Amino acid sequence: MVVDLTGTRRARDRVRRVRLCLAPLPLCLALAAGGAWATDGDATAAVPQPVLSAHDLLPAQNAASQQGAATPFVADTADAGSPTPVPTAAAAPPLSEAVRLTELGKYFDLSEPPSQDLDKARDLYCRAAALGHPEAVQRLGWLYFKGRGVAADEAVAATLFKWAGALGDTRAAGASRAVGSLSEVPAPCLSRLGVTTLDALRARQRAATPIARPAPSAVIEQPVQFRTTPAPAEQRRIVAMVLQHARAFHLDPRLVLAIVRAESNFDAAALSPKNAQGLMQLIPDTARRFSVENAFDPMENLKGGMAYVRWLLAYYRGDVTLTLAAYNAGEGAVDRFRGVPPYAETLSYVQRIRAFYPFDRHPYVTRVLAAGERSWIANDVAASSGADPTVTTRSR
Repeated sequence: MVVDLTGTRRARDRVRRVRLCLAPLPLCLALAAGGAWATDGDATAAVPQPVLSAHDLLPAQNAASQQGAATPFVADTADAGSPTPVPTAAAAPPLSEAVRLTELGKYFDLSEPPSQDLDKARDLYCRAAALGHPEAVQRLGWLYFKGRGVAADEAVAATLFKWAGALGDTRAAGASRAVGSLSEVPAPCLSRLGVTTLDALRARQRAATPIARPAPSAVIEQPVQFRTTPAPAEQRRIVAMVLQHARAFHLDPRLVLAIVRAESNFDAAALSPKNAQGLMQLIPDTARRFSVENAFDPMENLKGGMAYVRWLLAYYRGDVTLTLAAYNAGEGAVDRFRGVPPYAETLSYVQRIRAFYPFDRHPYVTRVLAAGERSWIANDVAASSGADPTVTTRSR
């Protein structure tokens, strides 16, 4: 039986729904957009993640193949019945500046130390709020209400909640009622940006809203017909192996496929000048560390590489950027610089993969860490909470 997940993790025994597109386009992976990862209680809570096609992770065949319109079929891995046709999802529009600033502010607001930076979160929320973004106004209100990164001020918080509700944020209305009606006091950062009244904020919102323009209606009498080119059979086989085994390693298959593309471009016989071998370019020391006897065997290489990625995610507490940097430059270099090493190759490597896998956090399992294996992140978190940094907490 296949169970669709919502964005909320309601039960530990929920099953992920993995959908496999079998259109004329190359084999692609689609995960339920709001699905939570089943991690047996060993991982941090996952956030809803949008669908990302593995067709984008495979090498492009030609420019024309990317323009072919086809209706994909979806088949559940738990039910090998007749595939059901579903409409092709439309491409998501680019984020507006206000939304981009708000999302970046949420990263600095909601992250754990040392990534958390409430001063940056406040400034980003304020810039987005000055553009009339309701959620940014509401989140800025919570900073003032709780005194996070700013001096607590219920009058400012009440004003921001009231304004956010008037701009259309339904959650702010309840917060405004809870705080009570106080005299309007605009946030200092908004005053510096020239916003001191709700009318001024509404004017900013109208100015930031793009004007809808009708789509072109030209009709082509004899349109050119494009033919899609399927991915080579070997690449399809590699994608199928990743889909089959990624869950056993508690990994998002999209992350694994992005690493495979960046490392070897799906070439199982790839060999680098530094003797990195196979699909995930394992050096001999790493291969021995994760019990890989033949790094040129696709299955062995994938399992060894996924085991290493799983370990790095646990070591860096689910930080995807640090995990990718360590996969390229080694965890020793990342620990030494306490962040992404300033190597041109590593910086380029992380950016290439993040282009295909743009998520900052990934669930992780702590039981893969041996006693005493702790990164500087874990030590800093333990020190800030008053725990003994020499003790490693391991999940069952």
